[in-house]
Amino acid sequence: MQDWITIVAAQTLSGLTNAMFLFLMASGLSLIFGVMRILNFAHGSFYMIGAYLAYELTQRAGGSGNLSFLFAALGSGLIVAALAVVIERVALRHLYGREPLAQLLFTYALVLAATDLVKLIWGTQQLSVSRPPALAGSIEIGPLFLPVYNLFIILLGLSVAIGIWAALKLTSFGRLIRAAALDREMLQLLGARVPYLFTGVFAFGAFLAGISGALVAPVTAIVPGMDAEVTMALFIIVVVGGLGSFWGTFVGSILYGIVLSFGILVMPRFSLFAVAALMAIVLIVKPTGLFGREVTR
Repeated sequence: MQDWITIVAAQTLSGLTNAMFLFLMASGLSLIFGVMRILNFAHGSFYMIGAYLAYELTQRAGGSGNLSFLFAALGSGLIVAALAVVIERVALRHLYGREPLAQLLFTYALVLAATDLVKLIWGTQQLSVSRPPALAGSIEIGPLFLPVYNLFIILLGLSVAIGIWAALKLTSFGRLIRAAALDREMLQLLGARVPYLFTGVFAFGAFLAGISGALVAPVTAIVPGMDAEVTMALFIIVVVGGLGSFWGTFVGSILYGIVLSFGILVMPRFSLFAVAALMAIVLIVKPTGLFGREVTR
């Protein structure tokens, strides 16, 4: 009995950790869709670039110290956000109002370009980043050994969720974002600088993806194409939670992480089938997702 409790606790911790990694990315993707009505297929590429930048900045900062890791994580997010600003202002804004297919093709072209870019700069070999000393090791609770880094990611994800919710509810910028998600044309008629709002939202979403890539670097191999699997997961999450719904994204991330974790435990070869079945069931019961609403253009 105790062995099963240990296994269930370990899988739950693993699922929640994965869920918080995915939530950091999916929340940005959901905000971008909610405000800009763009399904950014290249969002996973921002995550991949963030992971590579974390490796580069860690090396340049002198290794695996706590400050080096903090510098690498924040630096990766900021650089990816700056890259997103350039992409949005130079190219993406010309696709607003166009058919969704044109936007998808453009963002998919960014995926291909990002993959070739990281191969050109860092090659195809696996890279890794060490965990910072402050987050290494485990905490022993009875028969359980809980990795400190996993607990940190879970607490960080919860903190980010609460912080974004508070910003959307309590700040003027958050009110503009909510207004744009409901009726961006009316907001523009009222004199709001919607193009700058779009740039800010796109950059913030990319910042979250870049930081998520930096944070995942100590627990996974950094390789070209690492964005492919996570992109599929992101779209499953936002579809399950409801396109454009912040709390839907949070709940969808947790459901995805837990279902995938226990799916690997119960039927390793068909673990992805479990999350696909989850998406199918949700869409059959509620086609707009758990917290979604009908989208109007």
